[in-house]
Amino acid sequence: MAKLINKETRKEVKEGAIITDFRGDTAVLVGFREPHKPSSTGRVSVKEDGSSFAREYFPSVFGLEIVDHQFS
Repeated sequence: MAKLINKETRKEVKEGAIITDFRGDTAVLVGFREPHKPSSTGRVSVKEDGSSFAREYFPSVFGLEIVDHQFS
């Protein structure tokens, strides 16, 4: 089962966590999509500052990494 971790602390990050991007802006983690092939990093979905819409970013924007994933 894939999980999302903080690259610096190596601790798991779960939905609902407040995460900070490389600019210092915060967002709420809504979920993530696993990589679909070895050259992919996957995506994280976040809601930013009161928005009702989720946006997707590369995990590295927030210092995150998806680990323990399986490719189909």
